Amino acid sequence: MTYDDIETPAPLVDLATVERNLARMQAYCDTHGIRLRPHIKTHKIVRLARRQAELGAIGITCQKLTEAEVMLDSGVQDILISYPLIGPQKARRLAAIAGKARFTVAADSALAVDTAAEAARLSGAEIGVLVEFDSGLGRTGVVTPEAALALAQQVVATPGLR
Repeated sequence: MTYDDIETPAPLVDLATVERNLARMQAYCDTHGIRLRPHIKTHKIVRLARRQAELGAIGITCQKLTEAEVMLDSGVQDILISYPLIGPQKARRLAAIAGKARFTVAADSALAVDTAAEAARLSGAEIGVLVEFDSGLGRTGVVTPEAALALAQQVVATPGLR
């Protein structure tokens, strides 16, 4: 098969380059004492997420609950969901998978912490919470140190959250 035989659009991947890049990133992190948790939104490929874990990544980051559900089904055991989950539907979905792996969620509001707490209560599993701080992009995250502290205190005071 030649390039002319490929109907476009079609993804073409140089596996040797991918492997070299994955190993290079992990080696850099290992050398500098960084615990790598790659975000899968770039590739969304189960095989690559598994390979990153094999090379030493501590887990993966997913943007959405749907991505986390797919990665969990593939055997990934440590997942950070970076977009805050809010509401009873998200709590139920997180609860359904919370006991199957180590989960951490980002929170930028009391509602997001409450959602994680409800998922922990429903599942009986402990769920980690990272307080998200707005780094200047204005997308998500609390905007003052005081708000971050208040949210962190809510997490600490809530059973089932770490």
